[in-house]
Amino acid sequence: MSDTRRRVKVYTLNEDRQWDDRGTGHVSSTFVERLKGTSLLVRAESDGSLLLESKISPNTAYQKQQDTLIVWSEADNYDLALSFQEKAGCDEIWEKICEVQGKDPALDITQDPIDESEEERTDEIPETSHLVELPPCELGRLEEIADLVTSVLSSPIRREKLALALMNEDYIKKLLGLFRVCEDLDNREGLHHLYEIVRGVLFLNKAALFEVMFSDDCIMDVVGCLEYDPALVQPKRHREFLTKTAKFKEVIPITDSELRQKIHQTYRVQYIQDIILPTPSLFEENFLSTLNSFLFFNKVEIVSMLQEDEKFLTEVFAQLTDEATDDSKRRELVNFVKEFCAFSQTLQPQNRDAFFKTLANLGILPALEIVMGMDDLQVRAAATDIFSYLVEFSPSMVREFVMQEPQQTDDDVLLINVVIKQMICDSDPELGGAVQLMGLLRTLIDPENMLASTNKTEKTEFLSFFYKYCMHVLTAPLLANTAHDKNSKELQEGSAKINPVCPDNFQTAQLLALILELLTFCVEHHTYHIKTYIMNKDLLRRVLVLMNSKHTFLALCALRFMRRIIGLKDEYYNRYIIKGNLFEPVINALLDNGTRYNLLNSAIIELFEFIKVEDIKSLIAHIVDNFYKALESIEYVQTFKGLKGRYEQEKDRQSQRLSRYRRDARSMDEDEELWFNDDEDDDDGEPVEKRMEDDFSDSYGKYMEAKKGAANGANGANGGKTGIPPSSAAVSSNSSTSSLKAVSLPATPVVKTAVVGLVDYPDDEDDEEEDEEEEQTPRKRPRLSS
Repeated sequence: MSDTRRRVKVYTLNEDRQWDDRGTGHVSSTFVERLKGTSLLVRAESDGSLLLESKISPNTAYQKQQDTLIVWSEADNYDLALSFQEKAGCDEIWEKICEVQGKDPALDITQDPIDESEEERTDEIPETSHLVELPPCELGRLEEIADLVTSVLSSPIRREKLALALMNEDYIKKLLGLFRVCEDLDNREGLHHLYEIVRGVLFLNKAALFEVMFSDDCIMDVVGCLEYDPALVQPKRHREFLTKTAKFKEVIPITDSELRQKIHQTYRVQYIQDIILPTPSLFEENFLSTLNSFLFFNKVEIVSMLQEDEKFLTEVFAQLTDEATDDSKRRELVNFVKEFCAFSQTLQPQNRDAFFKTLANLGILPALEIVMGMDDLQVRAAATDIFSYLVEFSPSMVREFVMQEPQQTDDDVLLINVVIKQMICDSDPELGGAVQLMGLLRTLIDPENMLASTNKTEKTEFLSFFYKYCMHVLTAPLLANTAHDKNSKELQEGSAKINPVCPDNFQTAQLLALILELLTFCVEHHTYHIKTYIMNKDLLRRVLVLMNSKHTFLALCALRFMRRIIGLKDEYYNRYIIKGNLFEPVINALLDNGTRYNLLNSAIIELFEFIKVEDIKSLIAHIVDNFYKALESIEYVQTFKGLKGRYEQEKDRQSQRLSRYRRDARSMDEDEELWFNDDEDDDDGEPVEKRMEDDFSDSYGKYMEAKKGAANGANGANGGKTGIPPSSAAVSSNSSTSSLKAVSLPATPVVKTAVVGLVDYPDDEDDEEEDEEEEQTPRKRPRLSS
């Protein structure tokens, strides 16, 4: 269907009193047999699916607003709206609705809505005029008019009738004429009454009245009436602010007069809602829902009109990136784009997608790269807000842009590096901007929002890019502040835990804490890349220097970084920690903390408790071997005694395994002799031969594998045991009997701290399984580092 007159957007009002866009399609009015009546049907223009099917009920109140909107309620708290592309289409459907209901299309509302509280009284209301009778619009009757307007607010029926009366008699403009007279005469009493009247008319919540009150001819007089609040000693000067203080800045001249008028109107109405009108009470909170809708649709229209004017936006971005543009002009341009993006938040998701794609096509990201690197703080702050809108909309779009940059530019001016540098150089003592930028960086490097379905390599490619071009910029302040760590052993026992390398400056400490938070996120979500970086840069050692910081929150950040690494239970990390003796600064911090029971104390003990509970054997052995003497005096928790217990259990378990294998090796010689003796006494040769032939392939294959595995250890066997020469392997065969027997292999040599090179013998499998079941020992783990 190509008829643009019937092209509409379908909106529904959600629980937060905000309009949700349900889609774009084409509307028609058709008799639907199933619904037994004429209905409004909207079919999606994308796939023809049914977006809306609504029977035109004779008792439903339909309202026409702003020439292109039709609004109605179908059930309790379920409001619908059709927003037409063209006025002609709206008029056509409105006439059809009025025809079904038998109403005059000249009216902007078809029914008087009746709520439940008044339904019971409708029979008692005598037949009267359709409208409320208004007093003559004269100075002497202002008090009477104010009382009337105030009295109807509690009754939905009377509100509707008063609104119709005000529209039909052009009453609003007459009242505003009286306002000018009262102001000329300085008639304060009359001005106070006019304040009550205009405020009450706004609370009637009628779009048709808003169209009149917010027109160019009337809006400043409406603002004037609202200046004279009886509760104030002196009137506010809102008109002076709107006309003199608030300046409308056209960064690029707007030639469309309708667009200019819409921008002015929206700003002033927003000012009335946010500044002039008092915060509505619980009773009044729904009175201004139509005012919210009025602003909502205005903003949608402004964004749409600007978006469609490609010449205007192209000029904006051309001037924004032009080196010849002066600083004040560029500041205005950036603020315009920021406000433009803020307005776009009123759009529904599919419309917002189109909006940001338009900005991307016009070059918003290259422009941001330039302005975010400028010295002007206001420009940088506005650019950061724009960047946050883009990252929240589509992290993938930003990632795609930055990955194309290295081919065209130096590392220093990459967009992500510009963002990181701005975070590092934030001059705010509280680092408000740095915190915002850190959140945006975390969104960009979060694998959870990398779209594997559309681009399977996005995660790998972007993380490789980030660690190659950006990670060194992020970690530069951390490495610079931990460059010359003094050996902790040089610190005297009981001395204050202050390392001259650690930053005393609170702002620097906050920055390092932010960087550590981001690195901790990387440990959790980037397995391979961050592991390689930590190993290559010896990063954990540098981070643990901060355990000596006088700022406890920074020491906790360093500890949290290590805790996340240990929490992965990765043996590569464990070996790195053991080799570097990286528990030493943590244990020094625990001992320096003394008997204070604080967060640092609890966090360190939790780290060791985790190692104990998860039974990380390599770390337990390292801690007990190297630090137990320093820790054994800590008895208010059982953590360190528990670590010692785990260590002793593991040593006992290894000893038992070693002794068992020695015992098995000795017993095999005796078993072999018995086997040969039994074989000689066995007269029933056929079953034996058959059994041995069946077992031959399995036993011999296992024996050869075992023999190869033990060959290297055969020469180092202990005790008086000597290897059996090859000739001792008896293989006898004759016509009636064939006897095959695999002989025992030398015992495995014993290593000081761990069992290595153990061999599973063919004849010993069942015994070994039974022994392991009795002892309930866990599966073999990688050997402990010694």
